Amino acid sequence: MGDGNNSNRGLVSANAANRNNNNNNGSHHKKPEWLQQYDLIGKIGEGTYGLVFLAKIKPPSPSRGKSIAIKKFKQSKDGDGVSPTAIREIMLLREISHENVVKLVNVHINHADMSLYLAFDYAEHDLYEIIRHHRDKANHPLNQYTVKSLLWQLLNGLNYLHSNWIIHRDLKPSNILVMGEGEEQGVVKIADFGLARIYQAPLKPLFENGVVVTIWYRAPELLLGAKHYTSAVDMWAVGCIFAELLTLKPLFQGQEVKGPPNPFQLDQLDKIFKVLGHPTIEKWPTLANLPNWQQDVQHIQGHKYDNAGLYNVVHLSPKSPAYDLLSKMLEYDPRKRITAAQALEHEYFRLEPLPGYNALVPNQPGEKVINYPTRPVDTTTDFEGTTSLQPSQTVTSGNAVNMQGGHMARSVPRAMGVGMPRMPHQSMAAYNLASQAGMGMNPGGIPMQRGVSSQAHQQQQVILPSRNNKDVTEWFQESLRLLLG
Repeated sequence: MGDGNNSNRGLVSANAANRNNNNNNGSHHKKPEWLQQYDLIGKIGEGTYGLVFLAKIKPPSPSRGKSIAIKKFKQSKDGDGVSPTAIREIMLLREISHENVVKLVNVHINHADMSLYLAFDYAEHDLYEIIRHHRDKANHPLNQYTVKSLLWQLLNGLNYLHSNWIIHRDLKPSNILVMGEGEEQGVVKIADFGLARIYQAPLKPLFENGVVVTIWYRAPELLLGAKHYTSAVDMWAVGCIFAELLTLKPLFQGQEVKGPPNPFQLDQLDKIFKVLGHPTIEKWPTLANLPNWQQDVQHIQGHKYDNAGLYNVVHLSPKSPAYDLLSKMLEYDPRKRITAAQALEHEYFRLEPLPGYNALVPNQPGEKVINYPTRPVDTTTDFEGTTSLQPSQTVTSGNAVNMQGGHMARSVPRAMGVGMPRMPHQSMAAYNLASQAGMGMNPGGIPMQRGVSSQAHQQQQVILPSRNNKDVTEWFQESLRLLLG
C-alpha cells in the first residue's frame, strides 16, 4: 500500500543506499563476500535475538533492486556456536515452502565474529500495525472482507504447517506479516519460527522446552502446566487474533509474572475465565490432571466465574457463523478445539463477502484504499551494529519493512496494486479434500508437496567460511546435531 509519493520514496531509498556505499568505500575490501551483494538501507528492528536490516539486492543479480529483510543473530550465550533460535528457523524454513509462510532466501555466516544472518523476502505490514492503525488513527474497524481474508490465509498457512507436523508456538499479530505493494499485495505470511517445533512421533515432552507463546495468546493448557500439548495451542492463539481483528484490542490482556523457570500466570487465567467462564471437569476431563489446577486450590478451583459471554465482548450474535468459529477456536479442551483444516471448511468462509488473496483491496466499489503507517529506517547503523553520523530516515510504505521473524520493541508482552481474485467455493472444497489426506494445498487448489522443490533449495544458499581453530562446517553440523538430534 503506498501513499502516492513514489518520487520521494525512491529518493529516500536511493539516498540511503548512496550514503551506505560512501561509508563502505573505504573498507570495501574488508567486507565479507556475501555482504557485497546487498545495498544496506538501514536498521529496521532490534530485539533480544539481534538486529534486523533492510537491504536491496545489487546488480548483476536477476533479483537486483529487490528488498530483503536481513536478520542478524547474536552469538549463543557461551560465545561459540549458533543460537538455538537461529537453528530452529533455518532447519524448519529450509524444508517448507508455502505462499502463506515467510520465505527464507539465504543464510550467511560472517567468519569475522561468527555471526549468523538470515535473509527473508520482506513484508511491509504486520497485523499488529494494521490493528493499531485502525484503533488509534483510522478510528474505525477493519471491514469484514479484510478480516475474513486475513484469517483465511493465516489458517491456510497454519494448516500447511500442522500437516507437516510443525507447531509454531508463537502466533501473535506482530508475527503475522502482510505483503505490501507488488504481485503479492495483501498476502499473509506467518513469520518467526524461533519457537517452532516438529511434533511428529515419537513425541518428546514439549514442556521441557520452557515457556512458549506470548502470554496474551497462550492456551489455557499451557497456563495450567500441561506436560504434553499439541498443535491446538496454535489454534487458541488464532482465536485470540481473530477476536483482536474484530475488536481492535487484545482479548485476554493479563499481567505477566516475570521470573524463571515458568511462573504461574494467575492474572492471565483470571482474564480468560472472566470472559469464557470457569472450566469444568465435565467439559474438560483432563483438566484435573494439570499441575497448576491441582496445586492452586484456592485461586483456580475455589473461585467460581460466571460466564460473561464471549459474544458480548466481541460484539457478535451468538447465532452468527463468525461467533461459532471463534468459540470453537477458544474451546477449553484442546482435544475438542477446532483444527486449522476444519476451520477452513467452516460456514463463515462460505458466506459473502468471500475471502480473497489480497486482504488489503477495498471491499466495495469506490471504497478508499487505506494507507497503512510507515516505519522508520535507521540509516546510522551498519551490519556490524556500529553507528555513523548519518541521520535516520523515515521511508514511505513502499519501502517500510517488518522485521521478518523477529520481535519489534513494542508495548505488548514479548516471548496496493491490482486486486487479486476472490476465492471461489470450489477451491476451498478441493483444498479440504487434500488436507484430510495429509497433503497441503494452496487456495487455488494446487497440491503442495512436503518439503521444498529443488528450485527452492537452490535459492537457499548457505555460505560457510573457514575458521582458524575449527572447521566451521563441522562446527555448524555439530551444533545442529546437539540441538535437533
